[in-house]
Amino acid sequence: MTDTTLPGGTYRLADDLDLTRVGYGAMQLAGPGVFGPPADRAEAVRVLRTVVELGITHIDTADFYGPHVTNEVIREALHPYADGLHIVTKVGARRDADGGWPHAREPHELVEQVHDNLRNLGLERLDVVNLRVGGFDAPEPGSLAPQFEALAELQQQGLIKHLGLSTVNAEQLAEAQTIAPVVCVQNMYNVARREDDALVDATAEQGIAYVPYFPLGGFSPLQSGTLDAVAERLGASRLTIALSWLLQRSPNMLLIPGTSSVAHLRDNVASAAFALPADAVAELDAIGAV
Repeated sequence: MTDTTLPGGTYRLADDLDLTRVGYGAMQLAGPGVFGPPADRAEAVRVLRTVVELGITHIDTADFYGPHVTNEVIREALHPYADGLHIVTKVGARRDADGGWPHAREPHELVEQVHDNLRNLGLERLDVVNLRVGGFDAPEPGSLAPQFEALAELQQQGLIKHLGLSTVNAEQLAEAQTIAPVVCVQNMYNVARREDDALVDATAEQGIAYVPYFPLGGFSPLQSGTLDAVAERLGASRLTIALSWLLQRSPNMLLIPGTSSVAHLRDNVASAAFALPADAVAELDAIGAV
């Protein structure tokens, strides 16, 4: 891999797992609505190869993206995988014929999904598997023990190195930790969606990576006059400001911005390097206090 200094450096999730704090989210490599094949498969392959060239060691994916599309493109573009490149995937959902995202969380379904990821990525062991527990953008209460125990058993079998969680609350994280170590939490969080402020701080204290998704609101674009005003004053894009704020928010924050364009990939990496002045950080911090 190219020896490139990326914004924020790296974060150690475990003794054998160092990830660049600026990663890449593969969701947008699939077709519209994260369903079906990419509009330009050759460009998707170029994006992934540029990810490696830039020195990014953290690719986030899921076999239900497409479904199967992103993992198949990752394998086409990057297999055999470079030393130090880590692929993080998630289980707990599937896609229906209409492009919906129904839950698929029964233990036997999770086992099937892990094997699907292994097959479609061309791996014998997955670096990190996140158990997706909540809804599309927020946690749902309830125990995750049967599901996490199923993944912990696969970890004991050697099919998974490390376990993480997605769309969970603090109680669910604590419950999972009684079953097996958790190396990362992936929740919706951005400059305006700050329900997880306490969880960000708690995971930082425990050495657990926090991986926010939808930095600009995702399929429901973030509306913020303060964000727009800061971006205009600093002559930067809304995404640049949002990514920079996240990276400066906490040392355990890992970014996974996604794109299907090489040019946008390079812009995303450059955006994360933008240094926000203290007065802008204070303005943005105040959004979450409203």
